[in-house]
Amino acid sequence: MSPADADSSAHHATTFDVDDDETLAALRQRYEEAARSTDELIMTLPSLDVSHRLPEAPWFEQGASWSARRVLLHIVAETAQHAGHADIIRETIDGAKTMG
Repeated sequence: MSPADADSSAHHATTFDVDDDETLAALRQRYEEAARSTDELIMTLPSLDVSHRLPEAPWFEQGASWSARRVLLHIVAETAQHAGHADIIRETIDGAKTMG
């Protein structure tokens, strides 16, 4: 990655930080707003087959594009994976298990 990309990547990483003055309610509201915006976008798509060129990044193939369907499946997979991570952390804290 070039220095400009490293700066951009570092800045992007800070968007996942929770500031000391942020409340759970505010974070949940931001999540709900993002979900609502995503829902509205999906409902306006003419087809899940429409595609969009991906930004240039080391983890994407040069000139690649994804269909809306692939993007949505990616969001579902990422959400499930991170929910699993959160569940592991919660089980470590409270000892309660949802399975097994």
